[in-house]
Amino acid sequence: MAYLSNSERADGCIFCEAAAANDDEARLIVHRDARAFVLLNRYPYNNGHLLVVPYRHVPSLEDLDDATLTDLMLLSKQSLAVLRAVYQPQGYNMGVNIGPAAGAGVADHVHLHVLPRWGGDTNFMTAIADARVIPEDLGVTWRRLFEAWAQPPPSE
Repeated sequence: MAYLSNSERADGCIFCEAAAANDDEARLIVHRDARAFVLLNRYPYNNGHLLVVPYRHVPSLEDLDDATLTDLMLLSKQSLAVLRAVYQPQGYNMGVNIGPAAGAGVADHVHLHVLPRWGGDTNFMTAIADARVIPEDLGVTWRRLFEAWAQPPPSE
């Protein structure tokens, strides 16, 4: 996986740079909306680990207007449906890490994690070897989720 061997990190905001780029596949963006977008986590805990990110560069949810907060939650809801259709997870973790003390890897641009889960996905590799096993290449994951997002939602 080439992305693991590239240790250089840009000085700018990875989310702002991804949003401004014209290559959603290279930036792993699976869906764009008016106020926020959804992309794959480049260092996922599991296949399909998504990030829901506002375009607005702010460090905390309280800095966002209500319309953007609403869009973040609606995109999170859509993320659950798309992940369920593609991967059939048995559960999900969702969360926002605000500030470095809370574990935010990108502390200056708030984002929401949507993480599909399966029984047994946290095994000895993670617990003892401090390693993750991701059985699907990010490019394959991106294509599957991008295509699923383009499908009309099922009738309610």
